[in-house]
Amino acid sequence: MGANENFAKLPHIGEAVRRKEDYRFLTGSGQYTDDVNLPNQRCAVFVRSPHAHAAIRGIDISRAESMPGVVKVFTGQDLAGKVNGLPCGWLITSTDGTPMKEPPHPVLAQGKVRYVGDHVAMVVADTVQNARNAAEAVEVDYDVLPAVVDVRDAAAGQGPALHDLSPDNRCYKWAIGDKAQVDAVFAKAAHVSKIDLRNNRLIPNAIEPRSAIGSYNRANDEYTLYVANQNPHVERLLMTAFVLGLPEHKVRVIAPDVGGGFGSKIFLYAEDVALTWAARQLNCAIKWTAERSESFLSDAHGRDHVTHAEMAMDSQGKFLALRVHTDANLGAYLSTFSTAVPTILYATLLAGQYTTPQIYVEVDAWFTNTAPVDAYRGAGRPEATYLLERLVTRCAWDMGLPQDEIRERNFIGSFPYQTPVALQYDTGDYHGALFKANALADVKGFGQRRKASEAKGLRRGIGYSSYIEACGIAPSNIAGALGARAGLFECGEIRVHPTGSVTVFTGSHSHGQGHETTFAQVVAARLGIPVENVDVVHGDTGRVPFGMGTYGSRSISVGGAAIMKALDKIETKAKKIAAHLMESGEGDVEFSNGEFRVKGTDKKVTFGQVALTAYVPHNYPLDKLEPGLNETAFYDPTNFTFPAGTYICEVEVDPATGQTRIDRFTAVDDFGTIINPMIVEGQVHGGLVQGIGQALLENCVYDRESGQLLTGSFMDYAMPRADDLPKFTLDTVCTPCTHNPLGTKGCGEAGAIGSPPAVINAVLDALQDLGVRDLDMPASPARVWEAIQAARQP
Repeated sequence: MGANENFAKLPHIGEAVRRKEDYRFLTGSGQYTDDVNLPNQRCAVFVRSPHAHAAIRGIDISRAESMPGVVKVFTGQDLAGKVNGLPCGWLITSTDGTPMKEPPHPVLAQGKVRYVGDHVAMVVADTVQNARNAAEAVEVDYDVLPAVVDVRDAAAGQGPALHDLSPDNRCYKWAIGDKAQVDAVFAKAAHVSKIDLRNNRLIPNAIEPRSAIGSYNRANDEYTLYVANQNPHVERLLMTAFVLGLPEHKVRVIAPDVGGGFGSKIFLYAEDVALTWAARQLNCAIKWTAERSESFLSDAHGRDHVTHAEMAMDSQGKFLALRVHTDANLGAYLSTFSTAVPTILYATLLAGQYTTPQIYVEVDAWFTNTAPVDAYRGAGRPEATYLLERLVTRCAWDMGLPQDEIRERNFIGSFPYQTPVALQYDTGDYHGALFKANALADVKGFGQRRKASEAKGLRRGIGYSSYIEACGIAPSNIAGALGARAGLFECGEIRVHPTGSVTVFTGSHSHGQGHETTFAQVVAARLGIPVENVDVVHGDTGRVPFGMGTYGSRSISVGGAAIMKALDKIETKAKKIAAHLMESGEGDVEFSNGEFRVKGTDKKVTFGQVALTAYVPHNYPLDKLEPGLNETAFYDPTNFTFPAGTYICEVEVDPATGQTRIDRFTAVDDFGTIINPMIVEGQVHGGLVQGIGQALLENCVYDRESGQLLTGSFMDYAMPRADDLPKFTLDTVCTPCTHNPLGTKGCGEAGAIGSPPAVINAVLDALQDLGVRDLDMPASPARVWEAIQAARQP
């Protein structure tokens, strides 16, 4: 039995322990960044560009600075030569061997604005209202320029250059696979299925808007930044090393309770830098909290791909080769990890769960006059799954096969499995997940349900999606070779107190995932102590060791593994102390369920006794063991983890109105070892809602000519609500990850990855008899109705 299988059998593992952190949230005791107020604090408001593309002829701040309560108005001219631009954390190399185009990304605009919402000036005043009033008084003389907004226009060479460094607006051309071999397979294939689709742009809309407070202490020349962020150490590293040129130990970043992130709070934003820098200039703390309209304009957006894909098959529907071309919209500037999303995190997942022998993927990434695009829940994996699972279902229909049968014919059945796009899957049970999903979804009864819907004048469809994702974003050496400009390890520190209680310090960050519970369960299971005796500390670079934060469903698999390694060290030292107490050889001591025992005897001491002895070392061999029981460990994974599963969606569509209603949704996932099934279920529910939101409702739209954001509020940007959703049927299969001590794979993004293609495949299945063959997200009533009408035209 493997180590991770033994771990899965420990007490507390697999138990639905109630979330420890929820009491403070439910009682209003959580502390978010906007709840923090510091002495001598001022407020900031940013002046933002009303134009998608314009030269700045001049900025007049005289009237604004004379207004009541105003302390200072900063413009790009104030920062020029003193503050560097925002960095991109991932270097992509083009197919011709040249590095990607990486134009400057100024904290405050210098000479030009490049999207609606771009930062032009920062007003600092004694109150938010006074800062707002003064911001309206800042006079900017713009020379409005033509804009390129749609990635298809950028790819076609339309519109002006955003940056001198990239005259054609291309950031890079990147590819993976052997094009010649793939083309040769296609030339001999019995059948080729093709698809063109767009993965719609999304706005993250975390419930807590972004917020930050920069402060400076002249006495010790130290800065503190409170910020709603998912990875405070990375924020500090990027800001100090690349932008402000400060010694890292002179900057403390604190991310307190964070109300959701979904990727949008990973990145280093201009506001964070401007507040930190200005705090020293004015010798005061400065707070900024985004209004919701600002979040729509300036938070990093997600998705926005346009793709053509083709699958070559033999006469029995076996996949022979996949050929893909994607145009990816990066927005006006490169965000922190934006360049990795349409490449490393996207193309490497296009093997999916299938044994496709040859794959070639080509990606062109473009600058446009829109908000920067970066990681959003799933980050590349949803785009890959949507493309592949839409195409696989198209293949099934073209070949006259059921959606589940074509998947079964092509599933990977033995592991480890090396894909043709760089990744090696360590384990999985794709057939098992599909079989269980079919049973739970009562697919056999679908025909009767379809007849019942038709009797009501409705169309019923069923859609499948068999997804896989790569989580953990590691190992560092491979990621570095692929362009990552930082390590991707994690750190954990275990501090055992004299009474046997424990504090865990982790570089991972919790913003809704429940780390304070699941990490405590891991420690309690290993040490045989109550879960309530374990506290988890995160989010403060002044208290926790250097870590890479939370994204890519990596926290339990990478952060949890680091904690396990630190616990290994704790156990090793504790056994030495226990051996001393029981007057035995260290090799004779066993540890389980919180007790140290001498093999073959009834001698035992508890973990609490050992902890106390470590700190009260009477008659203690100080020449051999130092006091204390405190250990730190770093963990750098040897491979990604690969959660996978099959989702089945059933919809009813009213052809008279285009209205789509999801009647049933079944999700079967393989997350490896599950620490807390209640938390996992909540994560899957949330992901499903976001994925269904993309499929049916959400769509970020810019005016194609002016670049104005047309969906700039919840009046125009439709978010999913409870009455848009069915009761979810969830289950799991389990193949533990083979290369981390927990056997875990990650669960935070799966629902958002697997659900969109299941929904759209179901809608298209419902409309096949009406002649509707293609439909892009979101499948809004208007879009569905228009597709039906178009199909009826001769």
